[in-house]
Parts: sequence; C-alpha cells; structure tokens
Amino acid sequence: MSIPEVAGTQILAFVLVLGRVAPLFLLAPVLSAGMLAARAKFVAAAAITLALTPIASHHRTIPADPLAFALAFVHEAGVGLAFALALGVLAAAVQAGASLIDTLSGFSLGASLDPVTGTQNAVLGQVYSVFAVMVFLLAGGVQLMIMGVARSYALVPLGQFPPASHLAALALQSLEALPVIGLELVAPVLIALVVADAALGLLARAVPQMNALVLGLPAKVLLAFAVVSSSIPFVSLHLQNDLTQAVARALAGLRP
Repeated sequence: MSIPEVAGTQILAFVLVLGRVAPLFLLAPVLSAGMLAARAKFVAAAAITLALTPIASHHRTIPADPLAFALAFVHEAGVGLAFALALGVLAAAVQAGASLIDTLSGFSLGASLDPVTGTQNAVLGQVYSVFAVMVFLLAGGVQLMIMGVARSYALVPLGQFPPASHLAALALQSLEALPVIGLELVAPVLIALVVADAALGLLARAVPQMNALVLGLPAKVLLAFAVVSSSIPFVSLHLQNDLTQAVARALAGLRP
C-alpha cells in the first residue's frame, strides 16, 4: 500500500472510532457537563480517538465503500450510545435523588441554574452534582470510562455490532438501576426528612394552635444539612462503586 492509501485508511478508522467515543461527551458523567465548552469536548474526543485508533484498527479491515462505511459508522455510534447510556444513568440517578430531597426539604422553591448540568436545580441538587463530579475526577472516573471504551473493542471489534437483544437488556438494566442508585445515595436524608414530617404532623394534631409549617421548614432545612454533611463520606464511596459497576454492566451488555 502507498502512503496516501495508508493515510486514507487511518483517517477512515479515526472517524469510525470517533463515532464510538463521541457519545461519552453527550451522556457520560463529567464528560457531558454543560459547563465544558463544545470546542473543549471536541478536542478531548479527538485526542482520545487518536490514542484508541491504532488499538481499534489493528488487524481490522476498514471499509472503503461509502455505503459500507456509513453502515459501520452507524454501528460504532450505536455501540457508543449504548455504552454512554449505561454510564449516564449514574448522573441521572444523582439528580433524581437530590431532586427528591430538595422537594421534601423545601429547597425546590428556590431553584437556580446548575453549573454542571446547565438546567434549573435546587440547592442540594447542585451540591450533589458538584460533589459527584469531584468524586469522579479524584477517583479516576474519567480514566475508568476511557479504559472501558478501549476494552469494548476487545468485545465488539471495529465495525461490528452486538446482538440487539443484548443492547435492549443493557438499556433495561440501566433504567432499573436508576431509581435504586438514586434512593441509595440519599436514603439517610430521605429517612430523616420523612421522620421529621411525621413528627411535625403529630405535633400539628396535638397542638393545633402551633403553626407547624412555619416552625417545621427551618427545622427540616437544618436537619437536611446535618444529615447530608454526615453522610457525604459514605456517598463518595457509593459513587465510586456505582461507577465501577456501571462500566462493568456496560461491558457485560456489549459482550456477544
């Protein structure tokens, strides 16, 4: 093969690998954060793709026909979306759990712009979002996700596609894990707020003259902050384990 032919093959392989890597910057935690500029995401995706292209294209035939290449790119994008979706469920679970305790504690009445997701979010939702990003960065979560993508080429080689039934099972497992992860992360705060609501309800029945709503809202806010601050170390360990399990679940779902 001449040098132009080799260069053209490598460019085609680069585009195919980019189709699998790019969905990470759309759905995966940290990498899909709204505070990251689109140009920075593209540069990071191109750098990761450049590093993975020799591994993914080793001993692989890259289709030169336009229709075959388009089909291979669709396959790569589908694999990337399936892998990124299994990871993105973790960020969605953090948001869902934090939104639940924001509603129970009354913080949802003062929602503001979340710098991580770029959407309206209450105080505790922002705290959990920023804390989750910090845990993923310090615990090597980004490296783990990139290693997971690299490992996926051993299970699903470049240009191939796993069985549709496996991808459907992976999507169902990820959606089933979403509420479970969210509830586990905020379970201490949730239980404390439910008990506080029950106590305030009993107090309002026993002493009708007392305005339980006015007295209970500051107490619930202080209780939420106290329980959140005391449960943060356990939440960090849980997030690390959840990320590892999400990567393992995604790779298991791609296994032929």
